[in-house]
Amino acid sequence: MAATMTTTLSNQQVALGGSVPPLTAHAISVSLPTWRDVVGYEEGEQRVVNAMVSGYPRFFIHLSIQKLARICEQKFGVNGERCLLCPTRKVAEACRAYLVDRSTKAGSPIPVRLVQFLICPEGEKDCANRGIELHIVLFPGDSFPLAKQFWQHTGLCISSRLADRCLSMLPEEAPVARSPTAPSFVRPPTKPGNRHYSNKSFSWTPETSPPLSKSPSSGRWSPAAPGETLSSDQDTYVEERYGRNLPLESAAFAKRALRRRIAGVLVRDSPTEWSIAGGQEAEVGPSTRGVESVSEEDVFLFSTGMSAIWAAHQLALGARPAAKSICFGFPYTDTLKILEKWGPGCHFLGHGLDKDIVELERILERESANSSSPPALALFTEFPSNPLLRSADLPRLRALADEHDFLLVVDETIGNFVNVEVLPYADIVVSSLSKVFSGDANTMGGSLVLNPRGRHYAALKAHMAQSYEDSYFDEDAIYMERNSRDFKQRIEIIDGNTLAVCSFLRARSLAAADAGPRTVVKEVFYPKWQTAVHYERCRQPGGGYGGLFSITFTSTAASHAFFDTLRCHKGPSLGTNFTLACPYTVLAHYVEMDWAAQYGVEEGLVRVSVGLEEREELLKIFEDALLAAEAAVESQ
Repeated sequence: MAATMTTTLSNQQVALGGSVPPLTAHAISVSLPTWRDVVGYEEGEQRVVNAMVSGYPRFFIHLSIQKLARICEQKFGVNGERCLLCPTRKVAEACRAYLVDRSTKAGSPIPVRLVQFLICPEGEKDCANRGIELHIVLFPGDSFPLAKQFWQHTGLCISSRLADRCLSMLPEEAPVARSPTAPSFVRPPTKPGNRHYSNKSFSWTPETSPPLSKSPSSGRWSPAAPGETLSSDQDTYVEERYGRNLPLESAAFAKRALRRRIAGVLVRDSPTEWSIAGGQEAEVGPSTRGVESVSEEDVFLFSTGMSAIWAAHQLALGARPAAKSICFGFPYTDTLKILEKWGPGCHFLGHGLDKDIVELERILERESANSSSPPALALFTEFPSNPLLRSADLPRLRALADEHDFLLVVDETIGNFVNVEVLPYADIVVSSLSKVFSGDANTMGGSLVLNPRGRHYAALKAHMAQSYEDSYFDEDAIYMERNSRDFKQRIEIIDGNTLAVCSFLRARSLAAADAGPRTVVKEVFYPKWQTAVHYERCRQPGGGYGGLFSITFTSTAASHAFFDTLRCHKGPSLGTNFTLACPYTVLAHYVEMDWAAQYGVEEGLVRVSVGLEEREELLKIFEDALLAAEAAVESQ
């Protein structure tokens, strides 16, 4: 298996601002090759900003979406209004509610307008079936950073593929009707308070994904050379003709296959069985997710992993009595923002260690004494956490949830259900499918699974039946189904590679018995060594420890030298089929690094997501980076 699924580290260096993966129109990462580049990105440095043609989709609005938004602003905007584009009216209303709520709390509510725009293919008579309904949220131009928060936190707005579809149906040469007071779109750059909510614009995009060609030697698919770029229709034909993608008309089939794959009910689920995975003839059986009664009907798909988390919180707010939520452990940044900004707020226990459960018990007892309602709405935790790879004591949290009648929501993105099984302890399990489930880093997606054995299952399922809407764009689902066919096989290779790299680095760290004065590695964060007893309790037979680890150093000079020397892709995201690294704290918490440090997330932390490369080649690049870190310290 490994021989047919490896990739190479050679020629992986991508210029600053280029898409990662290279030559991929819908790439979900961007190249930030040096520590200085990452800092420049956070500070809005023109050298970096002007180079960027890609980025993580919830932080960087894809250039196709920007282009479509400009058209909508010209067509419908007045008095300098800007807009966000939403796939459904319900999402647009949620966006409006957020803008009004947050601006009111800041002192002055802003006016927000909703416009429904039905886009029809040129010359198409049956627009109801072939058209796309776009929902436009218009607001004052200077409120764009606030609107960007909604985009980032919820992950609910339109995807780049949906934007491309809309653009393909709009006449290219037709002039756009414009109000005399519509905004000018040449905007001077502004210095952002928070880079993630910035008001910057960018100016170039490839219009289609490069076609894929299959290597006879490796068996893997890769982008064709730049000179071979095809049109969107040709690209779709190539994908479907050679069996890589299902036809676009088979989106319902693809989504059913995804839900069955996530539910663990497919009796045969391998790269050779994909053609029937979503069909009626597919053989399904009891779930392998640790709860046999789980079915595809308990799995709900979303456009991003964060939208699945947002939906889980909205589900809890809608189905349970109002109360604060609990965030247990240091989470990915937007999970905490969701719990803080929607509903009554949350209690944050940022270390996620056993001592925090003692504090949790005090909070529950105090809240119970003050109210006859449950003391908490829901507890959210990652298993393991990002970036410290800590795993909570799920049986103990489950017992507290039962005792005090709150929901337990577990994000399994980092662990993934091949390696760990957390569903038996949870009421709701969420995951970002954009990560290792996909691997190819060219599409987004998320999932939410209800535990049918949970005490609140009936109420949660009934609420989902009323509130859930499928806004996952069909073409994104088609790509996700394609990418996930070999998910289980890839995990085994990635697990082995990561364990080898982490073992090598830990043997050269302060944790080693023979650590000497030249040692620069402070700590390697990996589930094998972090809160290991809790991880092991949930580890599947034969499961590994995942593909993500973090590393800290004895000095900032060592951190910078290690990262800059590492010969792999550098940028946001994780779970890719190729190794990907980033200075996580700088990238995710640049304006709050002192706060993050209180919870052990140091400024110099480097997070690494290991891929499918040849193991010896991987070990060599980490050895070279480590030697550079040691040399940097010695030269001081």
